[in-house]
Amino acid sequence: MGGAKNSTPQSVTASDKRFDDVLGMDEAKEDLQELVAFLKNPQNFSRLGGKMPKGVLLTGQPGTGKTLLAKAVAGEAGVPFFAACGSEFEEMYVGVGARRVRELFAAAQEKAPALIFIDEIDAIGSARNPKDQQYAKMTLNQLLVELDGFNQQEGVIVIAATNFPKLLDTALTRPGRFDRHVHVALPDMKGRSQILDHYLENVTHDEVDTNQLARGTPGFTGADLANLVNLAAVRAASKGEDAVTTAQLEFAKDKIMMGAERTSAVMTAEVRKLTAYHEGGHALVAFFTKGAHPIHKATIMPRGQALGMVHQLPENDVVSVSVEQMRAELDVCMGGRAAEELMFGVDKVTSGASSDLERATDVARRMVTHYGLSEKIGPVVYSNDDKSTISPETRLLIDSEVRQLLEDSKKRSMQLLAKHKWKLDKLAKSLLDKETLTGPEIKELLK
Repeated sequence: MGGAKNSTPQSVTASDKRFDDVLGMDEAKEDLQELVAFLKNPQNFSRLGGKMPKGVLLTGQPGTGKTLLAKAVAGEAGVPFFAACGSEFEEMYVGVGARRVRELFAAAQEKAPALIFIDEIDAIGSARNPKDQQYAKMTLNQLLVELDGFNQQEGVIVIAATNFPKLLDTALTRPGRFDRHVHVALPDMKGRSQILDHYLENVTHDEVDTNQLARGTPGFTGADLANLVNLAAVRAASKGEDAVTTAQLEFAKDKIMMGAERTSAVMTAEVRKLTAYHEGGHALVAFFTKGAHPIHKATIMPRGQALGMVHQLPENDVVSVSVEQMRAELDVCMGGRAAEELMFGVDKVTSGASSDLERATDVARRMVTHYGLSEKIGPVVYSNDDKSTISPETRLLIDSEVRQLLEDSKKRSMQLLAKHKWKLDKLAKSLLDKETLTGPEIKELLK
């Protein structure tokens, strides 16, 4: 059996990133400005007896830019950047991980002021268990000692990143160790627009309305937006285009959000007609229902597992949702099934509404159990994890209230579609003819 390797899991560089390179996370940058000032002049902060936080924990979804943010801190301060990944410390030899932690901190101390960045720290910092292997506990214990006051490393800041902060050991996140937590949130609409502008600078493109594109990408991370621009550039090149256009970017966005177009899918005339009325029902209910988000696009082109879909876009980033908006979402979900039933009869209704019903049921259940919007249930929150503590009577009442919300929603959708039946015919025929309609085109048809 060979011996353990003596390599230390670290790479020291001079970061070329700056805060100007970090877009869409203004609040996180503000939280870290103080660290930059400390790294530039540690003595200025200790002259009154105060101490800067030893460690900073960056949390957030994958792809939000935690590593980029850490590099920007080092770049702004002009200090060496020691990077390591949590999993690199571990090896099936007792004491190897602990030694690597000591070597990393010792190397940073020699070049202080310096910044240590440990990515995916949950690999070594997860909550300890008596059943853990000895080598795993020793690595975490050594990290705790290095971060604690027993071994002060003046001028060295430790930044760690994780997607699972709840997994970390409480000893690691207590005051004196990783006592400052910075959440790197998903970029808002303004941030997404800035990120798109940044990545579009690296490709040849025509004039693009990044604000409109940012509206259509809620929930996208910086990595997702980089992938979107790259997909559009690759498609434009494969089509022989001279530049990336808005159409290519829209294609890339739809492919990421809804799946690739199934151009080889064979749909009979009957299935196409039923799909057109189904999607037309969604679109018509969305258009005439107060509180529903504006329609961005409707298509009967198969994508992923769906035969068609209606894509809605909020005017701005959604922070909280009103009762009116939740009821509108229920009505839009029910619009497809209601249109099938209205136009073809109950016996011709298909299984195509299963995902709509699943989504509507989820919204209705959250209205009853999480938002206190049922008079019979009252302003009480019932978690899915509390099933054993909820009485059978209450569970029956919850199911009854959820069902009532869905039945009322379907009734409203049926009445609305019956009222505008000729417009539903017009919309469905247009979808059969063009396959895809934009929001403005639908508005022109239905106004």
